[in-house]
Amino acid sequence: MLDPSSSEEESDEGLEEESRDVLAAAGGSQRAPPAPAREGRREAPGRAGGGGGAARPGSPSPSVLSEGRDEPERQLDEEQERRIRLQLYVFVVRCIAYPFNAKQPTDMARRQQKLNKQQLQLLKERFQAFLNGETQIVADEAFCNAVRSYYEVFLKSDRVARMVQSGGCSANDFREVFKKNIEKRVRSLPEIDGLSKETVLSSWIAKYDAIYRGEEDLCKQPNRMALSAVSELILSKEQLYEMFQQILGIKKLEHQLLYNACQLDNADEQAAQIRRELDGRLQLAEKMAKERKFPKFIAKEMENMYIEELRSSVNLLMANLESLPVSKGGPEFKLQKLKRSQNSAFLDIGDENEIQLSKSDVVLSFTLEIVIMEVQGLKSVAPNRIVYCTMEVEGGEKLQTDQAEASRPQWGTQGDFTTTHPRPVVKVKLFTESTGVLALEDKELGRVILYPTSNSSKSAELHRMMVPKSSQDSDLKIKLAVRMDKPPHMKHSGYLYALGQKVWKRWKKRYFVLVQVSQYTFAMCSYREKKSEPQELMQLEGYTVDYTDPHPGLQGGQMFFNAVKEGDTVIFASDDEQDRILWVQAMYRATGQSYKPVPAIQTQKVNPKGGTLHAGAQLHADRFQKHGMDEFISASPCKLDHAFLFRILQRQTLDHRLNDSYSCLGWFSPGQVFVLDEYCARYGVRGCHRHLCYLTELMEHSESGAVVDPTLLHYSFAFCASHVHGSRPDGIGTVSMEEKDRFEEIKERLSFLLENQISHFRYCFPFGRPEGALKATLSLLERVLMKDIATPIPAEEVKKVVRKCLEKAALINYTRLTEYAKIEGPAEKEAETMSQASPARKLEDVLHLAELCIEVLQQNEEHHAEAFAWWPDLLAEHAEKFWALFTVDMDTALEAQPQDSWDSFPLFQLLNNFLRNDTLLCNGKFHKHLQEIFVPLVVRYVDLMESSIAQSIHRGFEQETWQPVKNIANSLPNVALPKAPSLPRNLPQIPSFSTPSWMASLYESTNGSATSEDLFWKLDALQMFVFDLHWPEQEFAHHLEQRLKLMASDMIEACVKRTRTAFELKLQKASKTTDLRIPASVCTMLNVLVDAKKQSTKLCALDGGQEQQYHSKIDDLIDSTVKEIISMLVSKFVAVLEGVLSKLSRYDEGTFFSSILSFTVKAAAKYVDVPKPGMDLADTYIMFVRQNQDILREKVNEEMYIEKLFDQWYSSSMKVICVWLADRLDLQLHIYQLKTLIKIVKKTYRDFRLQGVLEGTLNSKTYDTLHRRLTVEEATASVSEGGLQGITMKDSDEEEEEG
Repeated sequence: MLDPSSSEEESDEGLEEESRDVLAAAGGSQRAPPAPAREGRREAPGRAGGGGGAARPGSPSPSVLSEGRDEPERQLDEEQERRIRLQLYVFVVRCIAYPFNAKQPTDMARRQQKLNKQQLQLLKERFQAFLNGETQIVADEAFCNAVRSYYEVFLKSDRVARMVQSGGCSANDFREVFKKNIEKRVRSLPEIDGLSKETVLSSWIAKYDAIYRGEEDLCKQPNRMALSAVSELILSKEQLYEMFQQILGIKKLEHQLLYNACQLDNADEQAAQIRRELDGRLQLAEKMAKERKFPKFIAKEMENMYIEELRSSVNLLMANLESLPVSKGGPEFKLQKLKRSQNSAFLDIGDENEIQLSKSDVVLSFTLEIVIMEVQGLKSVAPNRIVYCTMEVEGGEKLQTDQAEASRPQWGTQGDFTTTHPRPVVKVKLFTESTGVLALEDKELGRVILYPTSNSSKSAELHRMMVPKSSQDSDLKIKLAVRMDKPPHMKHSGYLYALGQKVWKRWKKRYFVLVQVSQYTFAMCSYREKKSEPQELMQLEGYTVDYTDPHPGLQGGQMFFNAVKEGDTVIFASDDEQDRILWVQAMYRATGQSYKPVPAIQTQKVNPKGGTLHAGAQLHADRFQKHGMDEFISASPCKLDHAFLFRILQRQTLDHRLNDSYSCLGWFSPGQVFVLDEYCARYGVRGCHRHLCYLTELMEHSESGAVVDPTLLHYSFAFCASHVHGSRPDGIGTVSMEEKDRFEEIKERLSFLLENQISHFRYCFPFGRPEGALKATLSLLERVLMKDIATPIPAEEVKKVVRKCLEKAALINYTRLTEYAKIEGPAEKEAETMSQASPARKLEDVLHLAELCIEVLQQNEEHHAEAFAWWPDLLAEHAEKFWALFTVDMDTALEAQPQDSWDSFPLFQLLNNFLRNDTLLCNGKFHKHLQEIFVPLVVRYVDLMESSIAQSIHRGFEQETWQPVKNIANSLPNVALPKAPSLPRNLPQIPSFSTPSWMASLYESTNGSATSEDLFWKLDALQMFVFDLHWPEQEFAHHLEQRLKLMASDMIEACVKRTRTAFELKLQKASKTTDLRIPASVCTMLNVLVDAKKQSTKLCALDGGQEQQYHSKIDDLIDSTVKEIISMLVSKFVAVLEGVLSKLSRYDEGTFFSSILSFTVKAAAKYVDVPKPGMDLADTYIMFVRQNQDILREKVNEEMYIEKLFDQWYSSSMKVICVWLADRLDLQLHIYQLKTLIKIVKKTYRDFRLQGVLEGTLNSKTYDTLHRRLTVEEATASVSEGGLQGITMKDSDEEEEEG
């Protein structure tokens, strides 16, 4: 770029040509089509892993060429880049040293500290330690589950690891994801009295923070965060220098050399440099307008507009500079007469009508400090006399010191004065107190008059005092110091000889002061003693100062220089070379001239007093020239291509920013924004160029994996679009063809980038991080698709592009998901291909894949649905496309399953439970396809189960022993049934199964048969299985329900009929005597009917007319069957009673058998104890009744049926006895008949009363009739037979005990 051996003028031109050559070369690479790799890019100096001249690894072309380059060429390239960076650094440090356009912004969003890979690993270990119980943090199960889910799903995610690696994750992102996760969980928790959910959330967040921090010192953490936050917000100049040394790879020595050479600590030099730069830019604009050499614009009329833009931008900078205080840190001094409205004319360089300064405009204000130390040589007064001093600045007030004895005249008193005289007169007098009575004033012992200036010595010195003629103090001296400050706008002062054409027309020595009135107004003023206004003054605007040779005709002064202007020349001379150099430097800064005065060698040699200065200056110049810095300092900014230089500066700054400790997402720090803003304003970098370069850099970083805030892209793109389309808020500006072409290329490239990010939204914005980034990306895409900034794009076109992106996203997500599923599986699983795997393994893989797919879509809904809220149907289409890809694998796995295999039902249940709860996916394309696949399976399964249950009923009742069972698992027949899926309520694989827990309460106390228990359980399990499928299509679901209910009705009906038949057969075989005891099998049959009644309510009930009627039919059948069974059982009991009564009939009056039996008993009774006839018969019958009552009460489970049975049994028994007695109305009962009947009736009445038969049934008309008849018979027998030996119809305790 620069030739070290070139002259000053040549170096400027060479730098310009070299910069333009490099820019042209770089521009060629920038105009290439969009590509993720950076071409022609170089690593930021000072960055880890690359030096200042190392090529980027991602640029294949330069790296390939560099391998074949010779060493000299490589060194030349490195040296060339170093020169560019040094030149850039010169401009940057000038911006930092004296900013007049920009400030460090204080309203930027605070960036968070980024997490690195080591911190992520440490975080995983801390959360794992918490889950393992290795920490002291107390937590409940709900919080542990939340942390476990966060650890498994988020912390272990490879997407999070990639985001951390790209530098886009902060601790705040991790915390926000956890907070969002637990908010959902806490909302789903049940309400707890006295504990609000906000309290739970706060507690959980506090525990999360404790886990996150681990064992770190909690006291130090806030301090570190506070310091880093301050450094992120505001940087001092020294910190900015250091930052840009790192950004541009500048060594500390180079910075120090440039700092001193540029005089960065000299505000006057920096302001003068700015004035020279702005003057050069105006001259360049005039030259361009004169030669008509313009950049190529999109319209010819923009050429003149471009010149006006250049002029107005420079004028704006001049106004900004003019508005600054004259000197920072000092009191502000501004002209009252120079109003803001006059600045435009004043700043116009070509205007001859200059504003003339009056003498009152340059009035200065000085502060003097006079310190009186002591007086020496005082002999004229007695030692004990009191002496004191007075001090005054002529024209001002007078001050007095303290009193002191003449033997020790010491004070150390300071007096402060203010004056407007550049050459004030200071008077100090010594007095002694007068002792005379008539003395009016004290006696003056001596005085001294001083003429200080701002250049005078500030230290205390001895001055000889003037004494009265009669004084004895001939050697009286006073030690004092006079310090006169230098006002901020007084740039230099001293004595000079001067001769001019308009002012200072006589060659004489005068006291001159260089006064800065404003940033652009300086005046050379000559002052007399005790005068506040200058005697004469000269405005320096338009003058050029330079060293000159001595003028032989002018006497006085040895070192000459002059100030030249059209029509005027002023010659100055100083007494020594040092003073001349200082004056020329000060006036050079004031004039704003581009030419830098250089003292002639001959002049330097003839200066006898300046030898030391010349040697020091020459040594500094030699060192500076040795390090090759002079060309960078003296390079004219107006001749360099700042567009190219700024592109490098912004690129290196962004590289540095993305590699610092903050998760910046592409946002510059406040200090960096400040420097870049100042650079663009000061050196005229066009805003469109700045943002086009910024967009290019951001896109390249984004393409290489860095996380970039789309809001930043949106801002820059909107600025460029408004500029190119001529709709800027500040009016239409010039647009070059290069800007337009670059904008179109960037627009196309940005569109491709955004579409790619949307297609990879799950990986570019994992878990919705950065917050709002996906939504901002979609908004930016809509902006990019607009043809111009004013015409909105139709919503359908945006929707079309987003739909295309989401279709790609479905393929990308599913492809990566299948790869992840393979990686997650065991090694032997990876080795198996889909063709080699067993059907069970295929189904297992698809089931696992389905779980992962559901998890992906749930995460999409949770983290990304809000961004796509404008197009919810597109997200549904994306999900359908995603499921369509899954369909291929699912269909392949299902086709491989053997026929009549039911292991795939869990897959349906898993998918259906997810799809039916999603309003957009329910009964969608994939959901319907899923139903179409499983409808035949469900129908086939139900058919087989129906056939199997029917067979089990048939075979079971054929082999039924009717033994009561309590544990159905030990009693089910060995019937092969189809295997049901392992669902919460599953059908068994016969015979090895255990009773489900939900059946325990239902069947624990039952005594049904094995076949019936098996039937009811299978019917219920089958219905629960179908219910748990939650079939989404209502018509088929209703059909399934109806079919199962009707099937249950048919099965229960068959069961009831078979039970009735078996009951009838069993009862026919039973005995008709009092030996009859109800078999357990009969009770079991009754219990089967009881269970059938209960189960029909649950298994057969359907809403609706016809089904409800069918259900009533089943109920009627069961009720009628129970009624018939009870009737048959009662008939059996009545038959036994009839048998007893038939035995009693043998004692009827008038029968032959009765007389024989009575005679025999009476005859035998004379000799032996004969048993009472009829008592055994009654006791036997009563025992028969009681024992059967107990059997029924114990073994039949339905109280209602028992009550009905006992009612009918009692009523029928009483009726039979009543009929038997009615047949014997005309006959008197035999004593034995009477005693037996009385006992049977009384015991029967009491037993049935104890069994709960109601009073109304017990005391029926039949019983009343029977009771009256037996009472009458008893009375008759008492009369004829003499009593019944204690048996009576009357109630008595004795008889009760006897009974």
